[in-house]
Amino acid sequence: MIRHLWAPWRMEYLLESPAPGCLFCRKAAGTDEDGLIVHRAVHHYVILNLYPYTPAHLMLVPYRHVPTTAGLSPDERAEAAVLLIRIDRAVREACGADGANIGMNLGRCAGAGVEGHLHLHYVPRRSGDTEHGANPEAAGLAEPLTAAFEKLRAALARP
Repeated sequence: MIRHLWAPWRMEYLLESPAPGCLFCRKAAGTDEDGLIVHRAVHHYVILNLYPYTPAHLMLVPYRHVPTTAGLSPDERAEAAVLLIRIDRAVREACGADGANIGMNLGRCAGAGVEGHLHLHYVPRRSGDTEHGANPEAAGLAEPLTAAFEKLRAALARP
């Protein structure tokens, strides 16, 4: 069992000063390529994490700036459930994941890096990746984000 998810390549993200405004609102308003958006639906978009814990680390983000799960409409909740199933299929097929960690960090005390705009993390896991902090190439971290972007975009385009 993994006790700590060590990802030293995320230090740049942790140490940088955030730009003003909401990161996810800015990403949604930009281009798919610039924002690493691999799929757009009616109420949500799916984005690659720029500083992933593992390869193909995705986030499911509502377009609407909503801070909590209670703030989601019934349509947003239903779409999120359907998209999560599509994300899981797409990542397993396109990127060879064996499992996943799925979750939300709600509030600063829970580790939310972007407070105020709800988002769900899909962190793909592969057998043997518990050593990825010591050997990132063994976990496939040497793959450029652009390669994962293209593979996931194509996989999520399939219904």
